Amino acid sequence: MALPVIDLRSDTVSRPTDAMRAVMAAAEVGDDTWGDDPTVQRLEAVLAERLDKAAAMFVPSGTQSNLCALMAHCARGEEYIVGQEAHTYKYEGGGAAVLGSIQPQPIEMAADGSLDPARIASVIKVDDPHFAMTKLLCLENTHNGRVQPMAAQLAAIEVGRAAGLTTHLDGARIFNAAVATGVPVADLAAPYDSVSVCLSKGLGAPMGSVLVGDEALIGRARRARKMLGGGLRQAGLVAAAGLHALDHHVDRLADDHARARRLHDGLGSLDGVDVVDDMLETNMVFVSFGERGPALQAELAEVGMECRLSTGVSRLVTHLDVTDAAVDAFVAAVAERI
Repeated sequence: MALPVIDLRSDTVSRPTDAMRAVMAAAEVGDDTWGDDPTVQRLEAVLAERLDKAAAMFVPSGTQSNLCALMAHCARGEEYIVGQEAHTYKYEGGGAAVLGSIQPQPIEMAADGSLDPARIASVIKVDDPHFAMTKLLCLENTHNGRVQPMAAQLAAIEVGRAAGLTTHLDGARIFNAAVATGVPVADLAAPYDSVSVCLSKGLGAPMGSVLVGDEALIGRARRARKMLGGGLRQAGLVAAAGLHALDHHVDRLADDHARARRLHDGLGSLDGVDVVDDMLETNMVFVSFGERGPALQAELAEVGMECRLSTGVSRLVTHLDVTDAAVDAFVAAVAERI
C-alpha cells in the first residue's frame, strides 16, 4: 500500500527526516534499563534543563509517560482530578484505573480546555475512609491545539495546592504552546511538579516521550516504567532522534502553525465548509463538512490524501511533512468534491 501524498490525520504520522535517520544510525548506545545508554542520558538531561526540572525519564510513548506520572504521584486507591475530555482520562485506555488502581475524578472542561477552579474545589475529597483520597490535579497544554492561558492554569493550581494536591501537566505539545506564545517552555512548565513532553508529534521523532520532575518523583516513575514494560535496552537509537528534534524542529513549529492558518483560510473560503475560527491557535484546524464528511474522506483517500472526517466537527493537523503546496492541493481537492 502506497504512503499517502498528504496526511492530515495527526502530527503523529510525520516520518523521520534524512538528517534524523543519520543521527539515529550513528547514535552511541548502551542498555537503558541498566542506566548506561549515554544518548538516553543526554536526552533526559537536555529535557530536564530546558524545562528547568531536576530529573527526567525517557519512555516509549506519551500514554506511558502520563501513566508513570500518575503512579508516581498517587498510590493505589487514591484519586486524580482531570478534565472530562483530557487525554489522560479519555484516550489512554483507562490505564490509571486498570493498571494503577488510581481513581479518576473527571470534571467538565470549558470550551478552551480549562478547568473551573470552583468545580475543582467541589470534588476534592476530605480524608475520610468513605472516599478515595484526592492527591493530584492533571491539566493539559495544549488541548485541541489551544494554548491554555497561564492565568487559568494558575487559578486551577492554586485551588489544588491549597488542598495539598500535587500537579501534573500533559504537555505533549508544550513546545507548540511555547512557540505560539513566545513564552519560554520552562516558564510554561514551572507551576507543575511533573510534565510529560512528546517527541513524536510536532517534533517529528519516530517515538518517545520524556517525563520531567524532581528526582524523587522520577525515581518512583522509573519503578512504574519497569512494571509497565517500558524498560528499554539500546534506546539511544531513538533518543538520538529526540535530540535531533529538539535541536532542529522546535522553532519550525511556527511553520506548522502558519500552514494551519493557510489551511483554515483556504477551506473557509469554500461553500459548504464551516471552519471553527476560535479553535485555531497552533497546528490544528477544526472544520465541518456536514453529512458530506465520511464520503469526502473516502474520495480524498483515493487520491492519496488522508484525513479523518465525520458528520460533525473534524480535526486536520499540520506537521513537518505538510508543505504549503500540500495545503493548497488539499484545499483544491476539497473544492472539486464538496
